[in-house]
Amino acid sequence: MIQEGSFIADRYEVITRIGAGGMSDVYKAKDHVLGRYVAIKVLKQEFSEDQNFVSKFRTEAQSAAALEHPNIVNIYDVGSEEGMYYIVMEYIAGMTLKTYIEKKRRLNYKETISIAIQVGRGIEAAHKNRIVHRDIKPQNIMISNDGKVKVTDFGIARAASNNTIHSDVMGSVHYTSPEQARNGFVDNKSDIYSLGIVMYEMVTGRVPYDGDTAVAVAIQHLQDEMVPPSAYAEDVPLSLEKIILKCTQKSPDRRYQDMAEVLVDLKRVLINPDEDFVRINDGAGEKTRIMPEDEVREIRKQAPHLIVTPEPEEEEEEYQPVRKQQPVKKATRTRVKEVLPPEPDDEEEEEDEDDDDERGMNPKMEKVVTILGIAAAAVIVFIIVYLLLYMTGVIGKGKDSTEATEVTEVTESVSEKEETKKSEASEPQDDRITMIDVRGYTLSQAQEALHELGIGIRQEGEQSSAEYPEGTIIQQSIEAGEKVEKNTTLNVIISNGAGTINVPDVKGMSYDDAASIMRQNGFEVSRAEEYSSEIAEGKVISTMPDSTQSAKKGDTITLIVSKGEAPPTEFAMPNYIGQDQDPVVAELKNKYQCSVTINEEANSTYEKGKVVGLSPAPGETVKIGASVFVAVSKGPEQATTVFSINQYVKVPESDSVIGVSYRLEDANHNVIIGDTAVTEFTMGEDGSRRFKVSATNITTSTGLLYITWTLSDGSVQNNAEYPKTVEFKSAG
Repeated sequence: MIQEGSFIADRYEVITRIGAGGMSDVYKAKDHVLGRYVAIKVLKQEFSEDQNFVSKFRTEAQSAAALEHPNIVNIYDVGSEEGMYYIVMEYIAGMTLKTYIEKKRRLNYKETISIAIQVGRGIEAAHKNRIVHRDIKPQNIMISNDGKVKVTDFGIARAASNNTIHSDVMGSVHYTSPEQARNGFVDNKSDIYSLGIVMYEMVTGRVPYDGDTAVAVAIQHLQDEMVPPSAYAEDVPLSLEKIILKCTQKSPDRRYQDMAEVLVDLKRVLINPDEDFVRINDGAGEKTRIMPEDEVREIRKQAPHLIVTPEPEEEEEEYQPVRKQQPVKKATRTRVKEVLPPEPDDEEEEEDEDDDDERGMNPKMEKVVTILGIAAAAVIVFIIVYLLLYMTGVIGKGKDSTEATEVTEVTESVSEKEETKKSEASEPQDDRITMIDVRGYTLSQAQEALHELGIGIRQEGEQSSAEYPEGTIIQQSIEAGEKVEKNTTLNVIISNGAGTINVPDVKGMSYDDAASIMRQNGFEVSRAEEYSSEIAEGKVISTMPDSTQSAKKGDTITLIVSKGEAPPTEFAMPNYIGQDQDPVVAELKNKYQCSVTINEEANSTYEKGKVVGLSPAPGETVKIGASVFVAVSKGPEQATTVFSINQYVKVPESDSVIGVSYRLEDANHNVIIGDTAVTEFTMGEDGSRRFKVSATNITTSTGLLYITWTLSDGSVQNNAEYPKTVEFKSAG
C-alpha cells in the first residue's frame, strides 16, 4: 500500500486511500502542478508483474482516456514508476449510486429516470466511440455532491471490433447480461441489460436475481423469469416498468437496439408516465429455457472457486407480468421449457406414435373428442324433436309459401355472392404495400416497423437537421402513401444533429448571463478560470471554441472566467527602518507571504521595538514568499560589572581519587561554566593535591560550585560539601 504523504511522479501527493478493487487501489491525491485534487488508480503489486493484467490495465487507460463527456469520469494522466502502474482520474466528491440506494432504500421514479438518463448519456458516448463498458453497476456510478452523475471504472471495457467483442470477464454477477454469463459475444446491448438491472434496483431497492454463489445468480440471469418491479413497488409507472423489462430481455434482439432509443423512452416517461407506449416484441415461441448442463459446467469452469449445488426446482405456474391483479408470491426459481426442441427423425416419430398407442389418447385430444360428442348428441336430439313436431302438424303446415320465399332469397343471396367472387376474380389484384412515414424514427425502430410490412431499409448517408434529433430519419426515398412491391428496399438519410451554428460572443459578460445565452442556443456549458488584468473578476474572458468558430447543438462550450488581476510574484522591499516591529512583521507575512526571522540587537539610535535593519535591504527585489530577516532594537547597550573567580580546591588524600570535574552556576542556576574535567593538579603548601577553578566575564556576584570525584573503580561520587556558594570578585 502506498503511504500517505508520498509522491507519485514527483507531482501527485497521496492524501488517503478511498477505494479498492480486484486489480487496483484508488487514492485521493493532490496535483501540485495544477493545484487540484485527483483520484489515482494504482495496479496492485501482486498483479504488476503479470503481463496480462498490465495489458488490461493499460487498455483501460487508453480506451477511457479517449472519452470526454460530462457523464463520464475524465482521465488526466497515465504512467508507471518503478514497476508501479497508475492512472490519474477526475476526483468526484460524493458517493456511489449503491451507497445512495442503501441510504434511501429505494428511489422515486422521477429521481430514477433522472439518474438513468445521465448514466445513459455517458454509456451512449462510449458506444459511439466503439467502447462497451461491460461492468455497469451502481458501484461504478458516482453521484457528486452537486447532483451530477458520472460513470467510472472502464476496467474491463475494450474497443469494439466489427460491432461486437468477445467477453472473457463475467463482471459483477448481479448486473451481468445473459450473454456475459454464457461467455458469449457481447455488444452495446449488454450495457443496456445492465442499466435495466440498475434501474430495477433503484425503483425496488433490490436486485431481481440473488443467490448464495455467483454461479447460482448467473444461472438465474440465463433461465429465470424476472418478477416485474411493480410487484415490489406499486407506484412504478407502467411505462417505466416496461422500459426496464425491455432492457432486461434475455435475448439481445428483443432489447432496445441502442442507448438512444432508451433515452427517448425515458424522457417520454417524464412527460406521460402512465402512457403505455413501450413496445416489447412478443417473442412467440421464445420462452425461457432450462440451461443445458454443458453451459452450467462452462460457467462453473469460468469461476472454479465458486461451487454451487443447484436447489431442487419447484413446479409452479409460470409468472405472468400482469400488474396488481393478485398478491405477489415469494419469487422462486421456476421450471421452464426449452425453446424449439430439435425435431425428431423418422425413427423417433415412429417411437413417439408407438408410445402414444401404449399410453392411450392425448388428454387434450380426448377433451376435444368429448366436446364434439356432446355437440353431436345435441344436434341429433334437436332433429328428432323437430321431426316429431312436424309430423304431428305442430309446425311446418300452412307455411309452404313462406318457406319457398326464404329458400328463394337464400338462393339468390348465394348466387349474388358467387357472382361477386367471379367479378373480383376477373379484376386484377393489387398486392402492393402502402409505404409508411418513418421520418423521426431511429434506424432500428424503422427496421422493426418496415419488417412487419415486408419492406427492407438501407441507410444512404447523414445530414444535419434542426428539425429531427440526431440519429433519427429525416428523408426517405419513397414518400409515405405510395404503393410499392413487397421486398422493396427503402433508402433513408439519418440526422447527425442540428448542424453547426456560430458560437455567441459573450466576452465581458457575467458567467451566469453568458451561460444562459449558450444554453438558449442549445449548447452545454463548462467553466474554467484564469487571471486577467483586462477583464474584471467574474466576467468572461473568452470561450472554447471562440466566437469566430461554429459548433453543433449539444456540444460543450467552455466559458473562461476572469479571476481578476494575477497576484505579483515579486516586490521591492519597503523601507521599514525606524517603524514599529509588529505592523512591519504583519505586512511581510500577510501581504507578501514571507517567512520572517527577528534578531534583537542593542541600538542607541532607535528605541526598543523599532526596526533597525532588513535583509534583503530596502529597495531590493524580493520574491513573494521569500525569507526575510528583521533586526529590532533592544535599546542602548547597558554597562555591566564583570566578575571573575580564581579559587583552589583541595583534593582528598585518598589515592582512589583519580579524576575531578566541576561546574559553576549563578544564583539562578544559569550555567556559567559547564562540566569541566581537571587535567592537572598542583601541590599545596601542606603537600596536598589541589586544582584551580577559574572563570572571567561573570555578570553576577555570587554563584554555586559543584565538585565531582572520579574514583579508581570507575565510579563517580559527588563531594558532600558541594554545591557550595562562592563569591566572585569584581574584575574592575
